Amino acid sequence: MIGLLGKKLGMTHIYDEFGRQWPVTAVQAGPCTVVRLRTQEKDRYQAVQLGFEPIKESRVNKPVLAQFKKAGVPPFRYVKEFRLPTARQHGAAATAEEWTPGQQLTVELFQDFELVDVTGISIGKGFQGGMKRWHWRGGPETHGSMSHRAPGSIGSTTTPGRVWKGHHLPGHMGADRVTVQNLRILRRDPAQNLLLIQGAIPGGENGLIIISRSAKRPGVVKKPQAFQVAVEEEEAPNKNAKAAATKKK
Repeated sequence: MIGLLGKKLGMTHIYDEFGRQWPVTAVQAGPCTVVRLRTQEKDRYQAVQLGFEPIKESRVNKPVLAQFKKAGVPPFRYVKEFRLPTARQHGAAATAEEWTPGQQLTVELFQDFELVDVTGISIGKGFQGGMKRWHWRGGPETHGSMSHRAPGSIGSTTTPGRVWKGHHLPGHMGADRVTVQNLRILRRDPAQNLLLIQGAIPGGENGLIIISRSAKRPGVVKKPQAFQVAVEEEEAPNKNAKAAATKKK
């Protein structure tokens, strides 16, 4: 489903209309430009390519630059493709005719308090041991122990005579593609191309992220509620259960 490319700026906090404090991540989302359209007739699938963060032509090789010039758009540092949903997925097939090359998409693509999925590259930790990478408990911490943080034996004797596939061992940690689902947009700023998204998102500052509509709850808008209303909604099931228990007695 189509979304926006953005850059993580950092974390802060805001207050809603009821005076509650929310931790948020500030994201520069767009503006993104439609670079190319994939069609069912030509490419056997439908998708929209978006470009983000314009750069100089000298930074791009000639074959790639020719593609940008063919679309009539300037070169971009990042280009990502968003697949369009099919009729089998959402009941009605989306078409690429809704977009045109050169069209700009901004934060107005989303609504206030809409749920979104955010994808980014997690912060790399380099080569790490098993205790940090896989949360091992570790060996005995007494003075006689010789393996406080060592992995210990990983063999499986003579059968099968190899290390089991998927065994947790020290190795490279982080720098993985991570998606956090169902985060809420608490505030939009179209003038500054900013989105304030509730909670933390993967990646470091100035890292590229992808914001798309929630895959599991598309189009859901979850507005903040007054504290008293939220408490009453939580207590209502408990009152019904107590009333049912009283009737049984």
